[in-house]
Amino acid sequence: MNSSNEHYIRCDVSKYRHVERIFEEHNFNYVYHLAAEYGRWNGEDFYENLWQTNAIGTKHIIRLQEKLKFKMVFFSSAEVYGDYEGVMTEDVMEKNLIRDTYQMNDYAITKWAGELMCMNSAKMFGTETVRVRPVNCYGPGEHYTPYRGFIPKFIYHALFNKPYVVYKGHKRIIDYVEDSCRTWANIVGNFIPGEVYNVGGRPEWEMEIKDYSDLVLKAVGMDDSLVTYKEAEPFTTKIKTMDFSKAVRDLGHEPKVTPEEGIRRTVEWMKSIYHKEG
Repeated sequence: MNSSNEHYIRCDVSKYRHVERIFEEHNFNYVYHLAAEYGRWNGEDFYENLWQTNAIGTKHIIRLQEKLKFKMVFFSSAEVYGDYEGVMTEDVMEKNLIRDTYQMNDYAITKWAGELMCMNSAKMFGTETVRVRPVNCYGPGEHYTPYRGFIPKFIYHALFNKPYVVYKGHKRIIDYVEDSCRTWANIVGNFIPGEVYNVGGRPEWEMEIKDYSDLVLKAVGMDDSLVTYKEAEPFTTKIKTMDFSKAVRDLGHEPKVTPEEGIRRTVEWMKSIYHKEG
């Protein structure tokens, strides 16, 4: 993707020379590594891109970290918890066998592989990394594709009067992008090598996917005649109950934008982007 921003540098993280050149020309104390192919179905349909970017690309960044000794914030995903049925605290991945946190898609597997590589590098080479597991971050700036999260997909379909499916029995929690970014920015001033943080919305915001769909329809001004309701989607975690207490304690995590307000703002942004004013 190209950009007119003067600080933008085009780079393919799966190509070592691309990445190396950036680090030859700039001196970084901290690196936020977010470059990734996103999403379960994206990973199924374009698995080669997913693995090249998420696994090989992350390895390239780590190799440069070992050489240059910058501190890294690595963005994993709450998908690493797989179908774990309890409260998803950060230590779930340390205290449970892999069969208890069965990761049901390549996206989740590549993200966990990235975490393992970070931990291995820290042990072998002394690199310093903080891992982050974002939880359904959404908001302005996220363009629609069929592979994005459910919030932009619901909004896009509602804006263009296109039918969409809502699976019943699934519960999620969302976090508005400004709230998530504020917490991620706080990591630099509170950097604890080896730590890992869930970052997402307030626990009381956890609700059914249908409830989020209803908020989208209300913000767009549509009824649910567009929606087909189906039973729980197979091979997808039904309920993700997250614990964010570590991020609250160490990073001052304090989500302020409610789902109602965040969805309203996102709808307004998508209206302007897709010329659907009025």
